[in-house]
Amino acid sequence: MLAGSCLCGAVAYEVDAEPGPIVHCHCETCRKAHGSAFSSLMGVPRAAFRWTRGEDGLSMFESSPGKLRRFCAACGSQVVAERTGQPNIMLRLGCLDTPITDRPKAHIWRSDAASWYDPKDALPELAEGAPPPKP
Repeated sequence: MLAGSCLCGAVAYEVDAEPGPIVHCHCETCRKAHGSAFSSLMGVPRAAFRWTRGEDGLSMFESSPGKLRRFCAACGSQVVAERTGQPNIMLRLGCLDTPITDRPKAHIWRSDAASWYDPKDALPELAEGAPPPKP
């Protein structure tokens, strides 16, 4: 069982399925929608997905023909994306509450990638916060 929710907690879902492959999508619409270099996502069967709270508090945006992005109208968290008539729903992993141990399988749409991010770069990891500014 997978469970997820938005930042403010108004919207929540459950999925009766095992985690699917995780990918990082670098397409321009994911970058702009999430305000980040990429969006981490996982496909799950539509038939195994259900809203448990706040479905009426969702807004939707069709970011490309047939692709619907559903987000909390209160806090703006992008929760899922789906394509009309497709068997899977794409979970936005930043909203996943269930801990998972699977690792990402691929970076997709690297042809659209942000010029300032390279997944091959080894960067320092800080437990909290940002690095101190240079003097």
